[in-house]
Amino acid sequence: MIELRSDTFTKPDKAMRQAMYDAELGDDVYGEDPSVNALEAKMAELCEAEASLFVSSGTMGNLLPLIILGGRGKEVILHENAHILQHEVGGVAAVAGTLPIATPGERGILSAAAVKSRIKENDYDMAHTSLIAIENTHNFEGGSCWKKEQLEELSAFARSKNLPIHMDGARCFNASVSTGISLSEIFSHCTTANLCLSKGLGAPVGSMIVGPKDIIEESRRWRKILGGGMRQAGVLAAAGLYALEHNIQRLAEDHHNARVLAECLKQCSWAQVDINRVETNIIFIETPGLDARKVEALLLEKGVRVIATADQEIRLVTSLSVSAEEINSACRIFRELKISS
Repeated sequence: MIELRSDTFTKPDKAMRQAMYDAELGDDVYGEDPSVNALEAKMAELCEAEASLFVSSGTMGNLLPLIILGGRGKEVILHENAHILQHEVGGVAAVAGTLPIATPGERGILSAAAVKSRIKENDYDMAHTSLIAIENTHNFEGGSCWKKEQLEELSAFARSKNLPIHMDGARCFNASVSTGISLSEIFSHCTTANLCLSKGLGAPVGSMIVGPKDIIEESRRWRKILGGGMRQAGVLAAAGLYALEHNIQRLAEDHHNARVLAECLKQCSWAQVDINRVETNIIFIETPGLDARKVEALLLEKGVRVIATADQEIRLVTSLSVSAEEINSACRIFRELKISS
């Protein structure tokens, strides 16, 4: 079966499993797990951040900064299709107590002008803006990346308003590889960021929060409050360390494979795809006049897993779990697929 639903389906390879087996362990709640400590130090170094924190998921990696920087009765400005808003079970409101303000932006990018139009500052009977949240890459805008000048514009505006920026960087490694902008430069425009280890990097579990030392220490407290304190977590941290050391630059292969798939799908009568929107490892195609779930089911019968995201829309995601040979096989299946409306 060729797995193109998400890069969350990646599994640790033999070398990563060996690293997990060999991991030095301690009690991370006491700060004594050497593997977790090494992972947190490595991530902080990569981002040139003061500190970092290992958490169980990307959702927690976003939620903790929302609690600390957002705050109850305040507002966070974010894109209308942001993962935080649409796919994290309403935690921004239910747990952080922060009101999300959905904001339009081309391909998931928030301009300073768009953010300015949403800011509330002085009215006593309105929730005041406390945070800006961005997403890089932007999942449901097709894996789009923030460009250097876009980050510079928004961060300069945020500083002028004394507003922090949190980045949902679940796939920020993909953004860095695609744009050539280092993780440290990307993070220099943010206050905090969440970076996943369990997507394109292939670790089984985990995400990292990076930021100032005081915010990371407060995040550690909130992690405990939310039941996220882990004991001998070095077994998982070792996988993350292995991923950081071996699986970042190879993301370019996933991006290439996504372009190969998109070029193939462009030639298929049942699909429409904009090649120029394929920047990283995520592809969205339209199925005009066809039920996307029917197309999904037909492809499943042929041995390809994709996911329908709307009535006439399908998402495909490449990852290290899909080889070049499997990409070629998927292309053959796409070309041979016969569908009647």
